[in-house]
This record gives sequence, structure tokens and C-alpha cells, in this order.
Amino acid sequence: MVTTEPKESAAKKPANELAIQFGSAWEYAPAPETPDHVKIEPRYELFIGGKWQAPHSKKYFDTISPSTEEKLSEVAEADATDIDNAVKAARVAYEKYWSKLRPIDRGKYVYRISRALQEKARELAIVESMDGGKPIKESRDFDVVQAAAHFFYYAGWADKLAYAFPGRNPRALGVAGQVIPWNFPLLMAAWKLAPALATGNTCVLKPAETTPLTALLLAKIIEECDLPPGVVNIVTGAGATGAALVGHPDVDKVAFTGSTDVGKRIQKAIAGSKKKITLELGGKAANIVFADAPLDQAIEGIIGGIFFNQGHVCCAGSRLLVEESAAPAVIRKLKDRMATLRLGDPLDKNTDVGAINSKMQLEKIRELCASGEKEGAERFSAPCAMPKRGYWFAPTIFTGVSQSHRIAREEIFGPVLAVQTFRTPEEAIEKANNTMYGLSAGIWTDKGSKSFWVAQRLKAGVVWANTYNKFDPSSPFGGFKESGFGREGGRQGLLAYLEVD
Repeated sequence: MVTTEPKESAAKKPANELAIQFGSAWEYAPAPETPDHVKIEPRYELFIGGKWQAPHSKKYFDTISPSTEEKLSEVAEADATDIDNAVKAARVAYEKYWSKLRPIDRGKYVYRISRALQEKARELAIVESMDGGKPIKESRDFDVVQAAAHFFYYAGWADKLAYAFPGRNPRALGVAGQVIPWNFPLLMAAWKLAPALATGNTCVLKPAETTPLTALLLAKIIEECDLPPGVVNIVTGAGATGAALVGHPDVDKVAFTGSTDVGKRIQKAIAGSKKKITLELGGKAANIVFADAPLDQAIEGIIGGIFFNQGHVCCAGSRLLVEESAAPAVIRKLKDRMATLRLGDPLDKNTDVGAINSKMQLEKIRELCASGEKEGAERFSAPCAMPKRGYWFAPTIFTGVSQSHRIAREEIFGPVLAVQTFRTPEEAIEKANNTMYGLSAGIWTDKGSKSFWVAQRLKAGVVWANTYNKFDPSSPFGGFKESGFGREGGRQGLLAYLEVD
């Protein structure tokens, strides 16, 4: 580690002023994760029926690194014919192979995928950061770890479904069509594939068009793990590809994670069919900080819940509700901590805040922030230098926010925090619930009874107390209201892929 000492005249300044002047008390030398050993193919085809196939459309699209704006590879664009081929391959695999395997043997295949993810963890983390823009320490320490853990967890359930639903008769649905977003490409693939495979279904997975690479690397892993052909098919493309998949008449189950607007369109598209569906949609989570909370711990939870992941999480704590008496201290501590965040190269192990996923997403963030300023909120952005190339946005907070402001109501999906105050627990609950979303929330207090009392009244699928964004494969996750329905993770996540009498 290389440090830069502050000037002697500045040494007597308060810590927060030093942090703002120098970016942090310590300046770290670059510590890049080298991608030299990672091979990204110049072109990727579709993975259908256990084979790599050129798209029927003969069209390809570029996948771009958001931190450099450089082309990483070109990826096949699947059309309706390709989707039909993939669904047919999944149906044949279900009827010929997967449904006839002993559950314990299916579990062995799922476990094998988990082990392969662990073995290739470094490569997967690097590609995830290159393709998606998130810091390598997030990809390395969370995304890949959790993806492997989900396959490991559900491998154990494969031969124990009778214990999961005692006295009932669980049966696989058949073919699952799964569409995942760009914020957690590998982890979302694991969330969808692991329970589906463990319960005896076959899958057609479509990753987001801006982050397809780790899903395609996962396809290579599945190929190497010798799963029967067609058990997992991975098709790439944009919205039309996803629409063809969810609308295919031979898909028995649709699983979608993404925006609320697209989720509503999917519901309309499959209305009247017999397809089962689970939706994990948008969020506008509230972090509620009471005056009796451990404030320094709360600041770290707030920072981690919105800035370390660039706000690219449906459950990002993008609203901060602070008890009025504690607001000055919380906002001061928050600004001081923001001044120490490092924005830059996602492959640098020192980086806290990476790149925004795409130019379109960056423009949306800018537009919503401009609306916040126009509507009268006070903006503070962390003092940090922006790289000349790539899509970047400095961590930002807005104070003086009212419930009518767009930044308090709309999902920003960026490193932007809207701060409001409250005087009573009842007011905090009312403000937290005053949203069309209901995915998650956080509570910070040293009173256990207060945590439980508030949590019972929050209309959110997941509520964390004195922590934030903690996940475990055994814990169910999902939303209420316009954040969707159904649960992923835990025993409840099995139910989404089963017919249970």
C-alpha cells in the first residue's frame, strides 16, 4: 500500500475536511485484478440442446464494457425460431432424460455446477465486472459466492421434496422460461436455474442484452458438467427475444426479474394460459434510522445498500428516513463517509463505486437527479474524479426531499439517495409504505421490540434489522404490491417450480 501524507498545514484540519480535500485519509496505489488469464471469445452463439448454434436471424449485437466503452464480444440475437428450437429441446430433455432421473442424481448434477462455479470463481468475477461495471470486490465476494451457494443449497433439496411438503405430492412443472436482468447476471441465473433443476424442470434462460457474458460462461460450465442435452438452454437477445420466450405456448412456467412495466406486460401476455408465473420487479426501499440506532453501523449499512452496488439492486435502500433529532448527525456522517469512497476501474480491488451499466441507464439517472434539483431538493455529490471514458455517476444524496418528489417515488437504479425525516415511528411507517413498491426495507435501532413492531407494519417482502442487503440461499426473497409476487430462495423457492397436490 502506498500512502500520500497530507500537507503539514492541513494536518490540524477536522477529519471530515481532510476527507473531502484528499478524497480519503489514505490514497491507495492501484491494485488491478489482471484479466490476462480470462479468455472472452470474439463471438458467442446460442446454447440450445447441448450445442452452440448460430442464430436463425444471423444477427449479432455487441456487448460493451461500461467502464471503458470498449467492445468485449459480439453475441447472437435469438429470434422466435431460435426460441422455438430451445423450448423444443427443453421439452425433449424433460421427457426423455431429466424427469426420468432419480432425484438424487439430479442433485449431483446441480452440485457439480456449484463446484465448477467455485473453481472458476476468479474468471467469473472478472468477466462480471468487465461486462457489468460493478467493482471486482462485489463480484468476487458476493455475486459469485452467492451463485455457487444457491446451486449448492438446492442440490441438497433435490431428493428431499417430500420433506419440504410433507403429506403432499410435489411434481415438476416441465419447461421453465426464465428472463433475468443486468444488475446481477450470474447470481440471477443461479436464483432461477438452481431451484428449477433441483425440482426436475428443464430451462430456457435469457440474460439481459447488456450483460450476457457470465450467463454464456455458465452455459460452458453446464456443458462441461455433462448435463443431458437440452436440460439448460441459454438464448441471448433483447426485448423481442424475451417476449418470444414468455409467450411460447409450450412453456409451463415463467420466471421474470426486471422492471414493473415489463412485468405487467408479461402478465397480460400470459393471461388465460395455464402458465405459472413469478415476478420480482422494481423497488424503492426505505432505510429507517431511529435516533437510538448505532449510527456508525447504520452509515455503513446505508452506504453498502446504495453506493457499493451503484444502486443497481431492486432492493437498494434508495430512500433514507431519519428520525428528526438524529438527522443532522446522520447527514454529516454520511457526507464524510461518501467523501472517502473510491470511484473508478471496476477491476481495481480498491474501487468502491464502479460504472453505470449502460449509457441509457446513465441518462435516466441524470434526468431523475435533474428533476430532484428542479423540484427543490438539495443535492450533494461525493467529490471524486470521473474517468474520461465510460459511464459514471458520483454517489449522490438529496436532502429536503418531500414525498411528492420523483426521486422519492420512482426507482432510480443508480447511486442516488433521497433523505427524508420523521418524528414518530408511525410517521416513519406511513412514509415507508407510501410507495407503489414493496420489495424490502431496513430498520436501525438498538431496541429489539421496536424493530419487530415496525417490521410487522412495513409492507415489504424482506425487512432487515441493523443490517442491509444480507442474503442467504435458505432465506426467501420477493415483494408485495408492484414489486411482484412469488418467492425465490429457501423452501418457498421450490414451490414456484412445482405442482403440489
